[in-house]
Amino acid sequence: MKAIHSEHAPKAIGPYSQAIESHHLVFVSGQLGINPQNGEFAGEDIQAQTKQAMENIKAILQEAGLGMHSIVKTTILLKSLDHFGVVNEIYGSYFKEPYPARATYQVAKLPKDGLVEIEAIAQK
Repeated sequence: MKAIHSEHAPKAIGPYSQAIESHHLVFVSGQLGINPQNGEFAGEDIQAQTKQAMENIKAILQEAGLGMHSIVKTTILLKSLDHFGVVNEIYGSYFKEPYPARATYQVAKLPKDGLVEIEAIAQK
């Protein structure tokens, strides 16, 4: 097991790694739409937070020598399923077919009152 850390993604806000590599898989912890430069949300809207969360995942995977095409499964947590369509549009722009497997859930609350959190599993 090996921890992956990127300076181009936000530092973990708890006792966990940005990602862990184990047995040819990279498990990326849930990423909020936080800008790694200032530790603040990239914006107050779902578009800005979704794009930043995806960019954070991309940066962590690059640190592991991977790209977005290596992702096999994602989980999206939304503060409101009303944002489902907007998130789909932004999320889809990061992938080509075949798309990763995915689950999406509405949750009561996210850390720091975020609007979206996305985690990913990638294959080496």
